[in-house]
Amino acid sequence: MSQIQISNLTFSYEGSLVEVFQNASFQIDTDWKLGFVGRNGRGKTTLLKLLLGEYEYRGQIKSQVDFFYFPFPIQNQDDLTINVLEEINPTLEQWRIRKEMHLLELDEDILYQVFSTLSKGEQTKILLAALFLKEGGFLLIDEPTNHLDVQGRQQVSAYLNQKKGFILVSHDRKFLDDCVDHILSIQKQSIVVQRGNYSSYHKNKEAKDLFEWKQNEKIKGEIKAMEEAKRKTKTWSDKVEDTKIGTRVAGLRPDRGAIGHKAAKMMKRSKVMENRIDRSLDEKSKLLKEVEEKEDMKLFPQKYTKNTLVSFKNVAIQYNGNTICSDVSFELNQGDRMNLQGRNGSGKSSIIKLILGEDIHFTGEKEIGSGMKISYVNQDTSFLEGSIQDYAIQEGIDETLFITLLRKLDLKREDLNTNIKYYSQGQKKKVLLAKSLCERAHLYIWDEPLNYIDVLSREQIEEVILKYCPTMLFVEHDELFCEKVATKRSVIQ
Repeated sequence: MSQIQISNLTFSYEGSLVEVFQNASFQIDTDWKLGFVGRNGRGKTTLLKLLLGEYEYRGQIKSQVDFFYFPFPIQNQDDLTINVLEEINPTLEQWRIRKEMHLLELDEDILYQVFSTLSKGEQTKILLAALFLKEGGFLLIDEPTNHLDVQGRQQVSAYLNQKKGFILVSHDRKFLDDCVDHILSIQKQSIVVQRGNYSSYHKNKEAKDLFEWKQNEKIKGEIKAMEEAKRKTKTWSDKVEDTKIGTRVAGLRPDRGAIGHKAAKMMKRSKVMENRIDRSLDEKSKLLKEVEEKEDMKLFPQKYTKNTLVSFKNVAIQYNGNTICSDVSFELNQGDRMNLQGRNGSGKSSIIKLILGEDIHFTGEKEIGSGMKISYVNQDTSFLEGSIQDYAIQEGIDETLFITLLRKLDLKREDLNTNIKYYSQGQKKKVLLAKSLCERAHLYIWDEPLNYIDVLSREQIEEVILKYCPTMLFVEHDELFCEKVATKRSVIQ
């Protein structure tokens, strides 16, 4: 076991006036299983790249271990999987990789399949196994769950729970609880390291925030009183200074020297009091800066004319002569929030496309409500570009409401003046979600809406859904979100 020490870390991107980190200091042990959390855009991936030495910075990063980043870039995706693994780790022994594959419930046959033909989940698991077999390394694992279904997440969390020596960036609360023993959190003003899993961290953070919020009114009152005292002190000292001019009373000339001496003493006392009040004001103003605000949001669901919005009976979908899914039967009624479940590749997205009216070959019975307004959140964000204002016009949504929702989802003002194509993956997903929340729809269809979305934003989205009770059909692998939001489930075999 050794330590990774970060001291007075300061970093900003070239051309930016905003510092991502300012004099950040903390230390972690290389034996820890560290969950890394924080709102989108706070600098989680940036910190990983700083550890890798990809950016210049001020301060110090001291470590006796090498850092390995996941996902690892693959030079030749059309090579056999075993060759890809040997390129990552030239000293790899096959008996060791087979042992790791067994822990991850991977079939050994995939070693001799072309890497690009593996599912995204299989690729994630086999690369994790190969990287953990590198000697003397500390793994930086950046959001591995985005391509994993529920079963895959359970397998990977069980695997990571048997390992040590990694930082894991993830927004899946249950996944973090199952495999970490420390939390590294980027907060509004600082970076915090705490022992325990995500739930224990969250409980402590909520208790701290609640205590600070309870002090809020008291602090506001104290700040107001101090500002008033400062104003009175300034007025008092100004009046004393004015007496130095003096006035002739009953033919007497004022003693300007005595008055000046008295005024100077009082001015000095006044200045001392002003400085003391300024310091106290500064301290009071900082007290609430770490509190994460989880602002309420709005949703505008519309009631459809009929009770049943979507009905599938024994539906099967085919692509190029291959059956993707079969015997799919369900009804989506007014007020239902259906979680469409199934392993990766089982046809969930194809069912959604069928509901949206895409030309997909199918057999069976399908009924979609006529004239129904659907609000859709796509898995893909790569098409997003241009300004926020132009996107709102293009989508026919209220620009003011759209920007308000993005601000509540923690996009900063400077982000709103940036081309969307430069947003992080999480910020792009928030654009799609905010757009959907703006739309007055009968049915909301969300296809893996929470990929890359930070925990606090997930909680905001849960709360707005539970408050406004829209009719929904969604695909999502965050088990905790599904437990809270879904009223029914349909499993695609």
